[in-house]
Amino acid sequence: MGQLRRLLDWLEQNWVVPSYNGWVLGAVCLAYFGAATNTMAGWLYALSGIGFALLGLAAFLTRRSLQQLTVTRSAIAPVSAGDQIEVNLQIHNPTAQTKSLLLLRDLIPASFGTPPSQAVEQIPPHKFHPWTYYLTTQKRGVYWWHEVQLASGNPLGLFWGRRSCSAKAKAVVYPTVIPLSHCPLVDAAGDSENWQIRSDRFYQAASEGITKALRPYRIGDPTRLIHWRTSARYGELKVRELEVFTGSQTIIIALDNALTWRIEDFEQAVTTAASLYFYAARQQLEAQLWMADTGLLHGSQLVLETLAATNYGAKLNHHLPDAPLIWLTANPQSLEQLPQGSRWLLWGETGRSGQFPGLMIDQQRPLQLQLQQSIFKAA
Repeated sequence: MGQLRRLLDWLEQNWVVPSYNGWVLGAVCLAYFGAATNTMAGWLYALSGIGFALLGLAAFLTRRSLQQLTVTRSAIAPVSAGDQIEVNLQIHNPTAQTKSLLLLRDLIPASFGTPPSQAVEQIPPHKFHPWTYYLTTQKRGVYWWHEVQLASGNPLGLFWGRRSCSAKAKAVVYPTVIPLSHCPLVDAAGDSENWQIRSDRFYQAASEGITKALRPYRIGDPTRLIHWRTSARYGELKVRELEVFTGSQTIIIALDNALTWRIEDFEQAVTTAASLYFYAARQQLEAQLWMADTGLLHGSQLVLETLAATNYGAKLNHHLPDAPLIWLTANPQSLEQLPQGSRWLLWGETGRSGQFPGLMIDQQRPLQLQLQQSIFKAA
């Protein structure tokens, strides 16, 4: 039975197979032909011949109805987990004949469930038929589309044919980014006692410093920076440009993806890494992401795409940076090997350890509340 099913699938994909009506008509034609052989009645030969001719014509027309159709797929925009993916397809009929009574089926990734389908009444000559559908994403990842199947029983419904058209596309589902109003874990890492950071973003609030130049006043300049004596001398407002010493501190979020995790813990750790990265970026800190197989990464889109595709058990291609970092792990022993000044987040343990402050994550509590709570102090 399995071999017969595979044979029928191959015939349907590469040629045509009879439908139920086709099998019935074929059986009737064979019966007529057998009766004609026994009775030598010409009208029975005629009936069987007409039936076989009808079957041959139906098979030929069904096969032709699927020829020369092409499918193109638009690029799929990235979304975050929980949002909907929009998939856009165009089926083109480049022939001079109308293509009718088609069934379209898109072979989506298995994790999205049953492949969607659409019945098409007709596609006029040299025209396109648009097809748009939506899929709700459940989890992060990189998903691939490969082909669309076109099927038809046109015109008589006696045979059924199917063709596959290549229509490749990639959909990136980003991990969820939790909106954090504050995060002591990042804030503490950003307030290093050994750093005196003054940045360009503080220029509007500056009122002291070495004056490096004077320039004409522009709308929006703080009035406290106006050099009144020089303005009175030249008859126009002059503004001081201060020599502000700038610097930056890098916040490294390190995800221990070389470790073997529980699936739910790792998914939460990926969400945490994305949330901490973008919180640090909003605080105008120079955020970077480190993982065992990729090393240091920077840039919002690159970080999101990498986190969407990552999995635990990765190969250790890069060693931890020798700099303070925020370590996301399920291995408590690794907390003793962190660089000086580091912080940590630990999954799957009921106790805490390590010489640095950190936070133990509880799966039973909302992640957002835990990331916004005070961190444990080092013992």
